[in-house]
Amino acid sequence: MGRGRAKAKQVKVARQLKYNSGGTDLDRLREELGVNHDSNQNDDDVVDDELADRYADYAGEVDDDDEDDRSRRR
Repeated sequence: MGRGRAKAKQVKVARQLKYNSGGTDLDRLREELGVNHDSNQNDDDVVDDELADRYADYAGEVDDDDEDDRSRRR
């Protein structure tokens, strides 16, 4: 008999989580996790710049190959 009550409570809690999850305080969650929102954006920009610099040489090679392929097809 106890199993039915426990299951009913679990179902009730699951429904509350599913349908009433809109009240999440993202700023508080960020603080708890120790994430600084502003520094992440700056880090992403630095990483993007580093990747762009690293692969810039290859970008020229790909463009040249594409032009060669097009001229061969004509």
